[in-house]
Amino acid sequence: MSARGLFLFLFVGVVWGTPYFFIALALEGFSTPSIVWIRVLIGTLVLLPIAIFRKALRPALKSWPWVLAFAVGEMVIPWALITEAEQSISSSLAGLLITTVPFIAALVIGLMGDRSAWHPMTLLGLVLGFSGVVALVGIDAFAGHIAVIPVVMMIGAAIGYAVAPIVADRKLSDVPTLGVITLSMAIVTVIYTIPALGVLPGELEALTSPTPLIAVGYLGLVTSAIAFIFFFALIKEIGPGQATLITYVNVVVAFILGVIFLNEPLTTGFMVGFPLIVVGSYLASQRRGVYVSKKKRQVSVATGEIGIPDQL
Repeated sequence: MSARGLFLFLFVGVVWGTPYFFIALALEGFSTPSIVWIRVLIGTLVLLPIAIFRKALRPALKSWPWVLAFAVGEMVIPWALITEAEQSISSSLAGLLITTVPFIAALVIGLMGDRSAWHPMTLLGLVLGFSGVVALVGIDAFAGHIAVIPVVMMIGAAIGYAVAPIVADRKLSDVPTLGVITLSMAIVTVIYTIPALGVLPGELEALTSPTPLIAVGYLGLVTSAIAFIFFFALIKEIGPGQATLITYVNVVVAFILGVIFLNEPLTTGFMVGFPLIVVGSYLASQRRGVYVSKKKRQVSVATGEIGIPDQL
């Protein structure tokens, strides 16, 4: 990985480890529709003038179906699911469950035709990662620490996060990054306007602390507008497969913030599931030779992280 790639990787990894903490703070004063709407509205207002000035919006509008698909997978569904789930689970657990993104991406890529995704070690990673989720959910649910439905919501968000970069890499690689992000946020803003405006006035009147407002402002400006620009640059620099590995940095940041500042507990399920998920995700996200069989020659396809097959 180049120095530029490493910088982008660490920057996005750290920044996108903080939303779980700030969502928890925002939930002290706002509901899910309000948080998502304010977040994307801020991002749209910041990026729209820049996108217009740089003439990046028109190319994105020409590819609006794929931009819509990206927006739904990366923002509309995941942000709602994560925010709603964090009303019942800790921010550190939310961050851990998002580490399933790499092996979900590997599974999707394999289903799309890349035979290297079905290498035995990749399959082992998928099994370990899935076992980690099952162990975490089973142990903590049995002990009464978590409910299953919020965990299912987080897995749904992880699926969106796994698929969206693939869409961006294959269908929007020639479209200006700024245009894609800006149009995506504008679309999400429109989708959430009516649900948010139905509850937001009452929530603003009931606020007793500026903390939720500051948290939502951070989510909109830093983790949305700024971070997405860096994330697209990261995809172009190291590919969508490697880019999903930022989830390893995400979970560390989310864990530290949750335990230190929100006094979130370390459960047995977390301690058992964490290493399985991380190891499984690492194994599943590595690019390997195309596996044929023990009796046939294995074809080498290059070293590095899993990528997207050219024919897709």
